Amino acid sequence: MRNYRAIPVIALLATQLNAAEPDAAAFKAAVGPALTSCSVCHNAQLASGKLDVGGFDEVTSAATHREEWERIIQKVVSGEMPPRGFPALDETAKTTLLNAARGELERLDKLTPPDPGRVTARRLNRAEYSNTVYDLLGVRFNARDEFPSDDSGYGFDNIGDVLTISPILMEKYVSAAEDISRRAVGADPLPEKPVEATYDNRGAGNMGRFEKLGPGLVQMRHRLDWDGEYVVRIGLQGERPEGSAPVRLALWRDGEKLEEILAETEPSGLVYFNPFSMEEMRVYLGAGDSTFRVGFIGDTFTDGMDEKDVYDRDKNKFVGEVTFVGPFPSDREPPSRKKILICDPESGAACVERIISRLARRAYRRPVTEREVDDLLNFVDLAKAEGLSVEQGVQLSIQAMLASPHFLFRIERDADPTDPTAMHRISELELASRLSYFLWSSMPDEELLTLAEQGELSEPAAFKQQLARMLDDKRAQQLAANFAGQWLETRNLDSVNPDPELFPEWGPELREAMKQETTLFFDAVLREDRPLTEFLDADFTFLNERLARHYGIAGVKGPDFRRVELESSQRGGILSHAGVLTVTSYPTRTSPVIRGKYVLENILGAPPPAPPANVPALGESGADAGMTVRKQLEAHRANPACATCHDRMDALGFGLENYDAIGRWRAEDNEAPVDASGTLPSGESFETPAELRKILVGDREAFAHAVTEKMLIYALGRGLEAYDRRTMKDIVEQLEGDDYRFQTLIRAVVESMPFQMRRGEAVRTANAGGR
Repeated sequence: MRNYRAIPVIALLATQLNAAEPDAAAFKAAVGPALTSCSVCHNAQLASGKLDVGGFDEVTSAATHREEWERIIQKVVSGEMPPRGFPALDETAKTTLLNAARGELERLDKLTPPDPGRVTARRLNRAEYSNTVYDLLGVRFNARDEFPSDDSGYGFDNIGDVLTISPILMEKYVSAAEDISRRAVGADPLPEKPVEATYDNRGAGNMGRFEKLGPGLVQMRHRLDWDGEYVVRIGLQGERPEGSAPVRLALWRDGEKLEEILAETEPSGLVYFNPFSMEEMRVYLGAGDSTFRVGFIGDTFTDGMDEKDVYDRDKNKFVGEVTFVGPFPSDREPPSRKKILICDPESGAACVERIISRLARRAYRRPVTEREVDDLLNFVDLAKAEGLSVEQGVQLSIQAMLASPHFLFRIERDADPTDPTAMHRISELELASRLSYFLWSSMPDEELLTLAEQGELSEPAAFKQQLARMLDDKRAQQLAANFAGQWLETRNLDSVNPDPELFPEWGPELREAMKQETTLFFDAVLREDRPLTEFLDADFTFLNERLARHYGIAGVKGPDFRRVELESSQRGGILSHAGVLTVTSYPTRTSPVIRGKYVLENILGAPPPAPPANVPALGESGADAGMTVRKQLEAHRANPACATCHDRMDALGFGLENYDAIGRWRAEDNEAPVDASGTLPSGESFETPAELRKILVGDREAFAHAVTEKMLIYALGRGLEAYDRRTMKDIVEQLEGDDYRFQTLIRAVVESMPFQMRRGEAVRTANAGGR
């Protein structure tokens, strides 16, 4: 482990002494011939692409125009420059240019003073809030539904600079703290009468309509305000032929099966002249927001049946309504009470103080002071003075904790907060929080927190052991849900709406299956420590029956996901995942431009510049309305100003045209054969998506760099700056040396200087910037 806690800061400056002085004459001789060709367009008069290379043959230009030089290198390597229609660079001139430019940029990086940067105090985003509440108190709370959306920066919603608190969010925090603390302690009496909440397939229930996920399977999002026993009544409509076998009927909560009973398929009565029967389950349910599913298990009766027949009361029996009735008193103690009340609060003040101090230590992710504990105990005294019980006083104290900035924010302290040159190692406790919120999107657990308190977390052996333990923990699935969901943009599936007339297959079940496939795939690559290139061309994925049917893959039955080995070249890697293909399409058709841009940004780390103003959309540019999308884009690229970006971007998108707007494989589009061929500016050609994937795998260095950049941003909670280039280069080199293994990336990130260190920040005066 590269342990920055054991390295004197001055040692980090040593590499600067090894950077030789530049040879200005050699640099000019090396880059001059190529730049002469570039200056035909990139001069002071034309400045194509807003770039004038005048003076770029001076070695000092690498420092003054760093971003422009990086763009030049990227365009030359990819073959985008010189553009189509211009003479190609002589190979010797091209190689000499690249070697000289890269060498000078690397020399400058060695001269750049080490700088870990700093992260603004971050509030918990919605995912982190929900997870932290659950790990702290055992209470399920869906912040995504209760709180306003988190702002995003650099593609992620955990960036400190954009996670502000509005007055309405503060009100939501206070209200949530009251609700969560009441549900956690359960000191308030249950309601006098059980509450009924009904969902049905018509929307006539008092809670509205449930979602149909398939034959015999429905889903609803339901909130329980109390721990206790509930009766779940399941109304089954319709009937099957006489003598049909009974079916197994089950109830799931957040994917966990709670109960299973045998249900008859023949009707037991009539309601409004319709066959109807009622089944009941009595289960203990903890309070919280959850996704409930009710449906048949192993039922083959509807196999091959048309959807209209599945919900025909004369031909099938199906779930027509679901009602939750409760709570009823139970002898079972809520799990949250066991987690909180580690002793009997009625036994005296010492027990209450023990409960409060233990909870506060975990809620604030650090040891608490005597003053902080006294302040929280005052709420217990206040409750008792109002005639409430001691347990209700503990409940009020927890409410105060949850509304505290020490809970809502991840605060890191600087020894010299106003000195931007004062680098220092973050504390052991801060390191514990950085690790847990990076890998788990939640608070440190007891083992991690205790190790940090003892000052042993940063010891190389302990750090390595904790990292392995945390990656093996099921909470590491949050990295797949929150990092991968944003990097690969599959979170956006919640907001896409394919045209229902063109894509009647689209629905909640398919949408959730798409998200689950990518989440499980990412988690498998991480846990099995597979090479990053598996993201591009893996020979396996995760499917359930609904998604397998969407892909045309036989032999997968039931709603549960399982690993499936791919036997056809039609699928392989994330670019063949239906979720990725759907979020990169329009509601009515595919978009090679959007898909090509997605590959450039998320796979190759080479986002194209913003398009010029007033560029018309396809079909609005005067082109023949009967043109295919490919023909329209070819006309679009006839404009040299457009061709510069579109030559590469469109080709990448065309390589995915065998997939329709919801990710199904197709050989034809509008009765015409699909043309998925393309030629990249580099000269590489492909005919199929599989061949395109092979080309992308061949550029694994670019992919590794792109994933590293995304992962480092997510781990640090800030955008990357010029001084982070050295860290990026170091991480990518470690990846190259270990066959691009995924866990090597994780380890390199958490061992990096910006992850383990921070610095102060210059004070901004009122007249800064000339004001």
